[in-house]
Amino acid sequence: MQVAMIGLGRMGANMAQRLMRGGHSVVGFDPADAARTALQEKGADAAANLEALVAKLQAPRVVWLMVPAGAITDSTITSLVPLLAAGDTIIDGGNSNYRDTQRRAAAVAARKINYVDSGTSGGVWGLTEGYSLMIGGEKPIVERLRPIFETLAPAPNQGWGHVGPVGAGHYTKMIHNGIEYGLMQAYAEGFSILQHKSEFGLDLHQVAEIWRYGSVVRSWLLDLTSSALQKNPTLKGIAPYVADSGEGRWTVADAIELGVSAPVITLSLLERLRSRDDDSFTDKLLAAMRNQFGGHPIKAE
Repeated sequence: MQVAMIGLGRMGANMAQRLMRGGHSVVGFDPADAARTALQEKGADAAANLEALVAKLQAPRVVWLMVPAGAITDSTITSLVPLLAAGDTIIDGGNSNYRDTQRRAAAVAARKINYVDSGTSGGVWGLTEGYSLMIGGEKPIVERLRPIFETLAPAPNQGWGHVGPVGAGHYTKMIHNGIEYGLMQAYAEGFSILQHKSEFGLDLHQVAEIWRYGSVVRSWLLDLTSSALQKNPTLKGIAPYVADSGEGRWTVADAIELGVSAPVITLSLLERLRSRDDDSFTDKLLAAMRNQFGGHPIKAE
């Protein structure tokens, strides 16, 4: 099957390579010349602009977007849609908000263009391990695209599925990332407690390796934690700043809207926000209050 890939960052380029290895024909586009050249060196075709990209595709066209969520996705679709025809399909594999996905699908439907959302997990390891794909869209369209999803997934019958109508794929991925926040926070806190128990002189990499086998807390995240601790046991040179892609925020907002208690995910998000406050007014005020009511000492900067 022929697939156009728009967005040749690391993940998009890796997905293109995996598709090629599975026997699919790939045409790629990225605004960066170096990204297009790198894809061509891997054996794929590349186009210098969207017009040239669409011209290289046979109808019905399949265009996979791997661009940042938000305005860039909207502008890409706005530029792309006039070049497509009825029966063509756009797949959004980025981390779009599911409400944006539903809006975009409704907009392109007026031109009889199909819209499919693929919540995509796998990161930099997807090329070798395969991608977890949560697919939203009309069932007949998803079935027609099955060869693409089977190639990108860890196995044809594993790691991917049609989870519901348009928006369901990105919604499922949103909750997936919310869960990921909580898991990561729990591992980080646990290893921090171990690190602070200095009297035992614990080797954190050794502990992670023990837990990786047979333990109820074993997971791929633990595998990656172990690898990180092996390479940098003291985490030297890493700033205590944790970014977020936005999906944790959306998960918490939806939990509130649905009246669902989600304290672990919520607190893990708040901890990420806290990590970015280099000069915490909150903590300074807490110290000042303790001094006011109890005469507790204040530590100078």
